[in-house]
Amino acid sequence: MFYRENGQFKTSYRSDQQIFPIAQDRIAIGLILAVAFIAVPMLASDYIFRAILIPFVIMALAALGVNILVGYCGQISLGSGAFMAVGAYGAYNFFVRIPGMPLVPALILGGLCATFFGILFGLPSLRVKGLYLAVATLAAQFFSDWMFLRIKWFTNNSDSGSVSVNSLQVFGMPIESATSKYLFCLAVLVVVALLAKNLVRGAIGREWMAIRDMDVAAAVIGIRPMYAKLSAFAVSSFIIGMAGALWAFVHLGAWEPAAFSVEISFRLLFMVIIGGLGSIMGGFFGAAFIVVLPIVLNQFLPALLGVFGIQISTAGVSHAELMIFGALIVWFLIVEPHGLAKLWSTGKQKLRLWPFPH
Repeated sequence: MFYRENGQFKTSYRSDQQIFPIAQDRIAIGLILAVAFIAVPMLASDYIFRAILIPFVIMALAALGVNILVGYCGQISLGSGAFMAVGAYGAYNFFVRIPGMPLVPALILGGLCATFFGILFGLPSLRVKGLYLAVATLAAQFFSDWMFLRIKWFTNNSDSGSVSVNSLQVFGMPIESATSKYLFCLAVLVVVALLAKNLVRGAIGREWMAIRDMDVAAAVIGIRPMYAKLSAFAVSSFIIGMAGALWAFVHLGAWEPAAFSVEISFRLLFMVIIGGLGSIMGGFFGAAFIVVLPIVLNQFLPALLGVFGIQISTAGVSHAELMIFGALIVWFLIVEPHGLAKLWSTGKQKLRLWPFPH
């Protein structure tokens, strides 16, 4: 009975089109944001920030960008790691080469570099799709690895390709402690998620979904496939590039091209599949699942097997993690293709009827 919208009347178009039309949802989101911005910094330790919360926030931002391209527009991409690398190295070059460059404009410029890179490797989507497009975007991964290893200008003439940043500040406030890093990344995530949610609800988002469902029919009704696909690559690459810059600047501090290997591209795709394709909420669910699961396995799997007298090594835990990931992906594709976000939506729908059977 507590999740009914009885008595919540809409008296204007603006109230009818708001992101959270049910008052309970607005209250829940407000409480979640209050906990994230106020309670968590007061209670969490440095280990929780550095090992769980900061990676979760940045990966959720990257998964949000991947979901726009894969979930909303239906363009399979395996080059997310390359877009993150371009965003990271682009922001680094602006930050280092321009004296007094603030952090936030450097991150935005890094995202714009990833946007142009994404559009370039999104051009094959105008001719091919499916597995062929996935292979074409995978080429971006190998090209970025070669570019940042061989062209020394991008790494400020570093022989190994390893670079680092320090003395980060936002509006004169230093971003050095784990709490300040978490709050900065969380603020970026909230702003980008709000913009992305409004974008997919508008005309551009409807064009993306029309292309995803049937591109030929979308072209017949007047949607331009070239504009829709390239705009999806541009927006997705921008968000992923900003996530890559945050991953490098805030989480790593010092990095090399191997930090954005093809493994991170597959991991982001797994986040979208497990979290839910075509859902903003799915990026958060997928990122939480992928980030938290390895820590849970590392902590509890040896203890659980120890109860039965079985000893497992660190390598064994790593292999078990990969097997569990694969099994869960297969399970979600068979049982619930729309992922955890669909289960969440189904649960909310049942609460609207509970305790009545119809």
